[in-house]
Amino acid sequence: MTLKLLYLVHVLATVIWVGGMFFAHQVLRPVAMAELEPPQRLRLWNGVFRRFFPWVWTAILALILTGQALALQLGGMAVVGLHVHIMAAVGYLMTAIFAYIYFKPYAALRRAVAAENWPAAGAAQNHIRPLVATNLSLGLANIILVFVLPVLI
Repeated sequence: MTLKLLYLVHVLATVIWVGGMFFAHQVLRPVAMAELEPPQRLRLWNGVFRRFFPWVWTAILALILTGQALALQLGGMAVVGLHVHIMAAVGYLMTAIFAYIYFKPYAALRRAVAAENWPAAGAAQNHIRPLVATNLSLGLANIILVFVLPVLI
């Protein structure tokens, strides 16, 4: 794969993941919170996550594969800039946070919504929200880092 194509896939995967979090947290959440009753809101979130999370897993795989391939084409991690090392570290931290969301509170949300246990579903959703906010902040910071740090160094 050419350098430009690797970079394009890397950027597209970033846009899908970070953009999806931005939409969910900054646009959908306020609407869902204000206009829907708890059972409807929790069913909506469960459906949104069910559709979005496979895209996140795909984006993570694409980011890791293209990131490693880009680093190799540039001469390896020993020769890339500090911003690339920080970007990769933040990306792996975001991946760990997402994996935790997926396997713990999201799994609890799915079970609770299926059982119509609204207090448990609400607790799971309340656990997910700040983790998504954290990942969104990390993702936006990572994007800024990639464009700003190389200019400053």
